[in-house]
Amino acid sequence: MYAIIKTGGKQYRVKEGDVIDVELLEGELGSTVQFEDVLFFNDGSESKVGGPFVSGQVVSGELLAIVGGEKITSVKYQPGNHYKKFGHRQKYSRVKITGFGHSEKKKGGKHGT
Repeated sequence: MYAIIKTGGKQYRVKEGDVIDVELLEGELGSTVQFEDVLFFNDGSESKVGGPFVSGQVVSGELLAIVGGEKITSVKYQPGNHYKKFGHRQKYSRVKITGFGHSEKKKGGKHGT
């Protein structure tokens, strides 16, 4: 059983027990998060493709930690000062996928029905 979810503008293929790093999410450590933007769902015998989302399907996970990504450094040339070096380290939320389920809300289609 696996699903393809969308969060933070990116898509992830997940199954139960996977640990993924996604764009920073709201919530406290140890809390449950739900991903309602499910693009594809396969339960082993049947596949459901969303248009754009699978109606009523959610993926739940547990927020494990806030982690830093790899450091990116860059150099910018400035006349007179020669150059300026700067860096950036993106923050991510580490999430463990705990299960798949159904939501009460209907989502999908062009008008959110």
